[in-house]
Amino acid sequence: MDLFHFGFLAVRLIDIIDILLATYLLYKLYNLLRGGVAINIFIGLLIIYALYWICVKVLNMQLIGTLLGQFISVGFIALIIVFQQEVRRFLVVLGTNSYIAQNPFTRQILPWNWQSQKRVALDVNAIVKACRQMAKDRTGAIIVLAKSSELKYFSSTGDTMDAEISQRLIESIFFKNSPMHDGAIIIVNNKIKAARCVLPVTENIELPAHFGMRHRAAVGISEQSDALAIVVSEETGEISFSQAGQIKVNISPEELERKLVENFSE
Repeated sequence: MDLFHFGFLAVRLIDIIDILLATYLLYKLYNLLRGGVAINIFIGLLIIYALYWICVKVLNMQLIGTLLGQFISVGFIALIIVFQQEVRRFLVVLGTNSYIAQNPFTRQILPWNWQSQKRVALDVNAIVKACRQMAKDRTGAIIVLAKSSELKYFSSTGDTMDAEISQRLIESIFFKNSPMHDGAIIIVNNKIKAARCVLPVTENIELPAHFGMRHRAAVGISEQSDALAIVVSEETGEISFSQAGQIKVNISPEELERKLVENFSE
């Protein structure tokens, strides 16, 4: 059924819904790509498509239209290759925040291992105390707290531990003369699964230039998963907290405790 008529153009309800959905998806896509190198690539692709539409549809330029058409014909495959990390991040966010993933009933009946596992309460106190002491001593550290994913790929890059969390253990791992101090520890279900782990580094160009590799790795792992990351700066002794590709620097131990309780309370 037509709702509006503009001369020869008839606008239906489904057309309005179509426009709103397309606008929303483009907005979410922009937020996903914003701050990284990928946004420049995306703008470049939009320019090429606009040139193709103008040259072929409006000006009927056959040669340039053919050249651009060959490029656009493989555009979908090129998008998957170029935006591999962004597509991965989008699917992680979609799967984590969807109604199906968060609904208690579906979490119980779905057969997937990551849905059926029972979460063990996190020892927030031990982590906060360790971070407080390492900040005081200016001991550099990066701690990754897994949520829905166990981060097995990233755990495999380090040394397997599978040890219960304790303040002394965390501090001893990151002690400057420890053989495992360089890299991240990954905590899953209140156990340190691995230490000396290698994490992906973010490509976000909007991060301050003074951020070191620990801060960039913390943002990187929070971009590619729903994990949280804590960083203790060796230079300043500040504690930082990264989640969903965002990082908050120079937080107090009390604020860190609140954030951990919010994310891991039963």
